[in-house]
Amino acid sequence: MSEGARLLLLVLVPFLFAPAVFANNDSEGPAVSGPPAAEQKPVQDVLHGHTIVDPYRWLEEASSPDTQKWTANQLAYTRSLLDPLPERNAIHQRLMDLLSIGVISAPQIGGKFYLYTKREGSQNQPVLFVREGLQGKDRALVDVNALAPDGTIALDWWQASEDGRYVAYGTSPSGSEISTLRVIETETGKLLTDAIERTRAASVAWKLDDSGFYYTRYPQKGEVPEGQENYNRHVFYHALGSDAAKDPLIFGEGRDPQDWPNVDVSNDGRWLLITVEVGWTKSELYVEDLQANVPAVRITEGKEFLYSGEIVNGKIFITTNEDAPRYHAFVADVTSPGRATWKEIIPQTDAVLQGASIVNGLLLAQYEKNATSQLKLFDRQGRPLGEIKLPAIGTVFGLGGKWNRKEAFFAFHSFTIPDCIYQIDLQDRKTSLWSKVDAFRIDPAQYEVKQVWFKSKDGTRVPMFVFHKKGLRLNGNNPTLLTGYGGFNLSLTPNFAGDRYLWLEHGGVFAVANLRGGAEFGEEWHRAGMLDKKQNVFDDFIAAAEYLIARKYTDKDHLAIRGGSNGGLLMGAALTQRPDIFRAVVCQVPLLDMLRYQNFQIAKLWVPEYGSPDDPKQFEWLYAYSPYHHIRAGEEYPAILFMSADSDTRVDPMHAKKMAALMQAESRNGHSRERPILLRIDSKAGHGAGKPITKQVDDLTDIFSFLFWQLQMK
Repeated sequence: MSEGARLLLLVLVPFLFAPAVFANNDSEGPAVSGPPAAEQKPVQDVLHGHTIVDPYRWLEEASSPDTQKWTANQLAYTRSLLDPLPERNAIHQRLMDLLSIGVISAPQIGGKFYLYTKREGSQNQPVLFVREGLQGKDRALVDVNALAPDGTIALDWWQASEDGRYVAYGTSPSGSEISTLRVIETETGKLLTDAIERTRAASVAWKLDDSGFYYTRYPQKGEVPEGQENYNRHVFYHALGSDAAKDPLIFGEGRDPQDWPNVDVSNDGRWLLITVEVGWTKSELYVEDLQANVPAVRITEGKEFLYSGEIVNGKIFITTNEDAPRYHAFVADVTSPGRATWKEIIPQTDAVLQGASIVNGLLLAQYEKNATSQLKLFDRQGRPLGEIKLPAIGTVFGLGGKWNRKEAFFAFHSFTIPDCIYQIDLQDRKTSLWSKVDAFRIDPAQYEVKQVWFKSKDGTRVPMFVFHKKGLRLNGNNPTLLTGYGGFNLSLTPNFAGDRYLWLEHGGVFAVANLRGGAEFGEEWHRAGMLDKKQNVFDDFIAAAEYLIARKYTDKDHLAIRGGSNGGLLMGAALTQRPDIFRAVVCQVPLLDMLRYQNFQIAKLWVPEYGSPDDPKQFEWLYAYSPYHHIRAGEEYPAILFMSADSDTRVDPMHAKKMAALMQAESRNGHSRERPILLRIDSKAGHGAGKPITKQVDDLTDIFSFLFWQLQMK
C-alpha cells in the first residue's frame, strides 16, 4: 500500500486491553435527561446558485469554550446511557481477553539483522524487535511503551539502512501522527542525537555507506504561508550528525502543495527513484543520477495512471495500470528510461497485480483475485516460475526480502487465522512458519466464512464475505453487523480482528461488502466509485443490506452497520438515504459535511477522490449526497453512535459534532433514550493509527455495549 493511501485507511481496531476503568468517563456532574441542546447560529452561504444554511458552523471551532462545554455535556449524556448497560462489564472482560491476541509484521532485512514489529498480551503499542540471524534471539530495539505510561506515544514507521547498522523511526503523541524522526544504532541500541520534526508517514532511503539518508517531511513553522503546513511534503537529505534545519531540499519546490513524494535508492547507491502520488488515480516516476548531481528527470508522461518502481542492477522494474486496469509490469534500462524503451514482462491477467519486488534476483509478485491474495514468482524476464502456496484463503499483508538474499517472508492472516509470518524458500517455493501470535482464546473451527455475490441497483455484481458460527439458522432475525469502505483504491480483504469473536460468540453475523471505489477488481472498480460515481458505493452498500435481509440472515430490527473515515461517510450516506433498514449505526471519525470538508486538516489531499465544492459541477455531485445536508426533520433514524477524537489530524471532529447536533435537533428520535443519537469525542486520541490498547478496549466496549443494547443481544 502506498504512503498516500495509508493516510486514508482507518484501522478498525483489532487491539487489546487495560483495567476495567473507562478512560472516557471523565465528565463531571449528574447525568443529563436528554442530549444537550446546541444553540443554532445560522450562517448562510450561496454556492453556485444554492443557498446553504449551516446552523452549527460554530461547532467547527474546537478551541471555543462554548464548543468545549457542549462537547463535554454530550459526553456526559453518552456516558449516562452506556455506562449502566447490564452487559457492559462482561463485554469489557471478554474484549480484554480477545484483544490480547497480538499483531506481527513481516521482517525486513538489513545486513545480518531481521527487524519486525510485534505486540502481544497487554502491551499498548507494538515493539520493534531485532533478530541477529534467522534463528537468533529476539531483542527489543524500540519500545515506545516505556515512553508514556498511558501508551499514547506510538511508533509510526521505521526504516533500516542497507546493512542494518542504523534504523530511522518516527514517533508521535496522542494519535496525532505528526512524527519526530530519530535514529538508533541496531547493534548497541544507542540513540543518536539526530531528531527531525514533522516527518509524518516519512519515506526514508539510506545511502549505502550509512552516512545519511533521503527523507520526506512537512514544512516547519514559517517555511510556507499560514494554512499550508499540512501540505508541501518535500524530499530532503540528512547527513548523520548534522543540523537538520540545514538539510538541503532535494525535490518538491514549486510543485503542487498536495503532491506526495516517496523515495528509494537503487541497490548500487547510484540512483534515487522518486515516486510522486497525485491523488489516488495518478502518480509520476522521477529518476536522479546521484553521481552526476543533476536534478531528477521524469520518466513517465503525465498520464492519468499509477506507477511504482524499483531499480536493481541498472534496470528499473515498473508496475502500472497504464492501459491495463488490473496492472502489468515492465522493465527498462535506467540510463535510458523513457516510456518508449519500456518492455512488458508481466502482462495483465484476470487478477489484480498489486506489486512486484526483486528478491534473490527473481520477481515476487502479489496478486488479488476476488478480494483474496495470491503470490507468484517470475524470473526477471517475466517467465513464470510457479505460485507460492498460501496457508489458506486470506490476505498477504506484508512482504520482506532483498534483491540479493535467498530468503523472503510474507505476513498472512484471514478472518479465522491471526497474524503469522512465513519464510519462503525461493528455490523450491516451499514455505515454513517463521513466527506467529498466540490465539488460544478462540476456536476458529467453530466458525465459517462464505463469499456471496449480490446485484447492486444498476445490476453490477458485488461480492461480500459473511462470517458466523457454523450451523447458523437463517431465521431472519440474527443480529448482523455489516461494514464497508468503498474508496481510495483500497481493498477490504479477509483479516483477523479479535473483537469480532465477541459478536460471533453471541450468535452474531459479521459481513464485509467489497464495494466499488475499492481496489478489489482494479482501477475500473475504483473509478466506478469516486467523484461523480460516488453514489454507486452507497447503492452497493444498501444492496448488501437488502441481500442480508432477503436471504433471511437478519431483518431491519437486527441489522447494524459500522464504518470509519471514508467508511464513516458511507455510514452517513446509508443512514440518511435508507434509515428504514438499519437498527443501529456506529459512525467513526467520519466525513459528513461534504461542502466544507476540504477546509480542514489534510482534506485537500482527497479532492481528487471526492471532488471540490468550489467547482460548480463537482459541487452538484457532493451536494447530492452530503449527509449533513440530507437530514430530514421529523424522520425516525436508527440509533447512532458518532465517534471521533480531539487529536485527529486526518478527519476533523467537527463533522461528527455538527451531524450529532443537527440530528438531535431535527430527527424524531433526537431526544430518545431508547433509540438515541450519541456523540463521543475521545481525548488524547487521533484517527485510529497508534491508538493504545487501553483506549481501543474502551472504544470497543462502548461500541459493542451500544450494539448489544440496540439489537437486544445478551
